[in-house]
Amino acid sequence: MRFRVAQPSGLENAQSPFRLVQANGREVEWANRFLDQQRIRSVAETTLRSYAYDLLHFLRWWVRVTHTTAITEKTLTESTLLDYIRFQTNQQPQPAAASINRRVGIAERALRLAFPHAQTPFVPGFQYGYWRPRPLGTGRPRPALSRVRVRTPKRVIVPLSAEEVAHFWSSFRTSRDLAIVGLMLLDGLRSCEVLALNRDDLLRSESQMRVCGKGNKLRWLPLAPETIQLLNHYLLLERPSNCGSPLFVVLKGRTRGGRMTAAGLRSLFRHHRRITDLPKANPHRFRHYAPSRTMPPHGVSTASCGTLA
Repeated sequence: MRFRVAQPSGLENAQSPFRLVQANGREVEWANRFLDQQRIRSVAETTLRSYAYDLLHFLRWWVRVTHTTAITEKTLTESTLLDYIRFQTNQQPQPAAASINRRVGIAERALRLAFPHAQTPFVPGFQYGYWRPRPLGTGRPRPALSRVRVRTPKRVIVPLSAEEVAHFWSSFRTSRDLAIVGLMLLDGLRSCEVLALNRDDLLRSESQMRVCGKGNKLRWLPLAPETIQLLNHYLLLERPSNCGSPLFVVLKGRTRGGRMTAAGLRSLFRHHRRITDLPKANPHRFRHYAPSRTMPPHGVSTASCGTLA
């Protein structure tokens, strides 16, 4: 039996836009019930999409091991999650420990919601006990178990050097692409925050912009003079007319004028990583460059754009 993540139209606002369905279109009720609950909690759509694909990964493993799509309290054993961890560890290439923990955690939460009376044994080495305080601090704390997790190594994201940033920057040729990198580099924006920007979010006269971040939290950030110059050039000369509210749109092809997608941004960075031979130049690494710098690195300027030179 094949499964996939679908995005049907005409759903209610309380329903998750991402649904787990079988090949015949029948929904996986226990998984979609969990996704709907997260939708009601106002979880971001990008997070819901991640949850859906994590559950899809678990469901495909379950069918491969048990040869059935049915999940009941009787079929869930004490070693179910441990076997799922073992399966991921044996994959080539092996997923990161953080990815394993995320998948196992989402599967555990969804199964606990669907089957609250299923066995939840203690797994030494993968869990630990702790005292959970009562609500409002009243009463004695109660014992609790952590979720099943593998040990995660500490990671420190090392930002690119000034020379690497300048080299990567010089490979772009349009003001749109330079402005995207500039917002990540100088303001620390996430890639999804850049793509979600609208024209109304820019206050160029006041050198500010409005950003909607995680949890739909709004914040105001300053705009660097270099970024304003690039945005002005992009809006006046490159951006197609009658594009609506999106700030960054597609400039070529059949979807010209539509909002730039996450897949399009990944393709853009993938292309420039290849031509500059900088495999570590990803959007997230540019975001971590901003806190340690207040001005563009040496060699990075708007004049490096061929259209502005």
